[in-house]
Amino acid sequence: MHAIRKQRLQWVIFTLVASSTAIGLVVYTLGQNINYFYTPSQIARGEAPLGVPVRAGGMVVRGSLVRDSESLDVAFDVSDGVAQLRVEYSGILPDLFGEGQAAIVAGVVDAGAILQATEVLAKHDENYMPPEVADAMGEAYRQSIGSGGDY
Repeated sequence: MHAIRKQRLQWVIFTLVASSTAIGLVVYTLGQNINYFYTPSQIARGEAPLGVPVRAGGMVVRGSLVRDSESLDVAFDVSDGVAQLRVEYSGILPDLFGEGQAAIVAGVVDAGAILQATEVLAKHDENYMPPEVADAMGEAYRQSIGSGGDY
């Protein structure tokens, strides 16, 4: 093999290895930063991974909001119409957050199936429901009808 051909082959192999490594690192990093969306029903069935950042959403159950008088800690339940998920959060809630309103929470599900939230998002007007929440609630309703469950 000529020296020029050998040099070109080495350059092509180096370029392939370097680009494969770069693509692999990008995919790995993106995979670590993805927050998957789960419904309260899916979390209750154990489909959500424990200790991994996830998002969940539904309607805030009326009468479930409990505020700590000494701190910014709050706890509330979110429901998709079939199951309820307990959420614990420490921080300031959005202005539009309230019982009976749609909300999306981001955080980590612990061993007790309680979502330790790091972020709470509320809807922006009385007619809006996040598409993920609306789709998930509709699917949970269809599954409960098919299994003979009460809604």
